[in-house]
Order: sequence, then structure tokens, then C-alpha cells
Amino acid sequence: MARHKESIMLYTIAVVLIVLWLLGLVTSYTLGGFIHLLLVIAIILILVRVISGRSL
Repeated sequence: MARHKESIMLYTIAVVLIVLWLLGLVTSYTLGGFIHLLLVIAIILILVRVISGRSL
């Protein structure tokens, strides 16, 4: 059960980071490299999950 909650939390964080990144791209307000760093972190979280063999 704890793994399931951990999985949900990781994907929630990844989705929030991707939304923030997209918001930075769409709006004129950008934080420069910080937004892109958030995207990279979100992608790394997803890739680690897939590579480790856990289901999405």
C-alpha cells in the first residue's frame, strides 16, 4: 500500500512540474532555466520509474 501512495505522489509531482513548465512556455512570465530544470526533473522521475520496471 505504501508503494502505491509513493507512486501516486511521484506522478503528481511530475505532472505539477510539467504543468509549471508549460505555463512558463505559454506565458510571457518565465523564470529562465528554472522552468526547464523542472521539466528535466519530471522526465527523469518518469524515466527512472520506467527503467526500474515499475508500471506507469
